[in-house]
Amino acid sequence: MPAMNKPLLEVMQKRGALLARIAAQRKQMSGIGTRLRTPLAFADQGLSVLRFLRSNLVLVAGVTALVVIPRRGVIGLVKGVWRMWKVSRRFSGKTMVAALVVAHPITNSIFDYRC
Repeated sequence: MPAMNKPLLEVMQKRGALLARIAAQRKQMSGIGTRLRTPLAFADQGLSVLRFLRSNLVLVAGVTALVVIPRRGVIGLVKGVWRMWKVSRRFSGKTMVAALVVAHPITNSIFDYRC
């Protein structure tokens, strides 16, 4: 066997091993994709619902009012709206300048209440 063909043969053998490894990994990824298809589709539908609700706030407010007013009255509705506003501000990253830091009376752990 000539000296030039021996390195070429080694490269070809490594290439064959790598191609076999690639095929096995491709098959493994296909199985993972098949298993995740349903949960990802469910998550995508959930995100679509959230986008719809976020773009139709008047509809959400109307349905919420129809549900809350008979059960808790107008004061309960106002409290619920206030809570939801605070939660939405916290998750959107927009907080007011004022923040209240209070120690819990029983556990002495510190709570950070942001408006």
